Amino acid sequence: MEDRHTARDGRKHLSYPQLDCEMYGGRVSSGEDKKLWPRPLAQKWTVMLFLGTCLLFCARMAMPICSVSLAASFHWSKIDSGLVLGAFFWGYCFTQILGGHISDKVGGERVLFVSAASWSLITAVTPLLAHLGSHTLALMTLARFLMGLTQGVFFPSLASLCSQRVLEGERGFLMSAMNSGANLGALTAGGMGSLMLEEYGWESLFYSIGALAGLWALVVWLCLLKGVEALPRPKDPKDPQWSLSRWLSLVKKPPVWAMIFAHMCLSSSSLTLLSWLPTYFKESFPHASGWVYNVVPWAVAIPSALAGGYFSDVLIRRGYGVSLVRKIMQFFAMGVSSMFIILLSGDVSFPSAVTFISAAIGLSNLSSGGVTVNVQDLTPSCAGALYGFMNMMGAFMGLVFVSLSGFLIEVTLSWATVFSLISLVNVSGLAVFIVFGDARRVDLQDYTPLVHI
Repeated sequence: MEDRHTARDGRKHLSYPQLDCEMYGGRVSSGEDKKLWPRPLAQKWTVMLFLGTCLLFCARMAMPICSVSLAASFHWSKIDSGLVLGAFFWGYCFTQILGGHISDKVGGERVLFVSAASWSLITAVTPLLAHLGSHTLALMTLARFLMGLTQGVFFPSLASLCSQRVLEGERGFLMSAMNSGANLGALTAGGMGSLMLEEYGWESLFYSIGALAGLWALVVWLCLLKGVEALPRPKDPKDPQWSLSRWLSLVKKPPVWAMIFAHMCLSSSSLTLLSWLPTYFKESFPHASGWVYNVVPWAVAIPSALAGGYFSDVLIRRGYGVSLVRKIMQFFAMGVSSMFIILLSGDVSFPSAVTFISAAIGLSNLSSGGVTVNVQDLTPSCAGALYGFMNMMGAFMGLVFVSLSGFLIEVTLSWATVFSLISLVNVSGLAVFIVFGDARRVDLQDYTPLVHI
């Protein structure tokens, strides 16, 4: 039934084009096909997940964009701002594995809905918490913690859905589309936030994003979930039964821990940039237009994210080894992007700073064809839970680095140390992934390690 060819690393891959009509049609003949989304449903979910990821990042970016205004209004120091911004990652850590595990067992559609409904409400009530009493710092820290707690299940559930409902040769493009939605969210929040801060105050940004996210959750429920029976993952006799000992054995495998480490490094650097860039530009170039640095980098990142998934899928369908493709994409995402980040350590003009940041963020999004989708290569039977684990570790690293960055800026009065640290972390993660990374499935009972010569 399936037209397959063997890639250079010994794995078999589908050679179908994106969202092939035959594969997504009504005929099914195996358990693998029954779990795939029918083509019309796949199109609807792709659009809604793209919009949902966009709104998720709008909500996540609201606090960093408003942090300067909040610090001025409530007399926060850089350490206070770092505490509030870092609280998100504390909450983000706790629900990663749980969200992925539940999605692996029962399907991720409803997990995504509950997540979105929750963080949309928290976003909308954040301004009310800020004005609730005299303990503003504690209440805003709590709001960010709860935001992280509810958003933590989103991407593990998305990874689980991608593993369950989408063909292997199409996963890179779907995940890159979701990454481009995240960048569109950052762009939208940056552009809309810059205007709304000046015209209506910081509270308006939280109210509007919360309302739009709530509307998205309502549409998903009414159009895609209401009256539809949950579609759990069919059991594959080849898939192992997971226990704590097998989990420990899995994590010890070099391709798995190399992927986790690379993802941790990339996440920590990306989250640090995401949290502190608005403050960097505001302080370094106080007379510059806010919409430029809040919009341009994310406008560049959108086509970059799509390109990462698209070209990785094209290379795989043309017979290149999946492992080689993942490493190539990650080299640009972590190696080349770090070159532009380190350039920010010197004395640069505003146009140069925007150019360097845009190039760095754009290149980092090529990971949508690298580490981001590698978990589905290695462990499709538990992709959601494992992605949740590595995302949890990445969030923890993000927490440490966001808070540490605030401390370094406060003590050294310089951004050069932060940019140098980000570059060092990126290069370290890339080196480990290049040496130990792989893309051959490792979660089968009969898995034997490859001998690299």
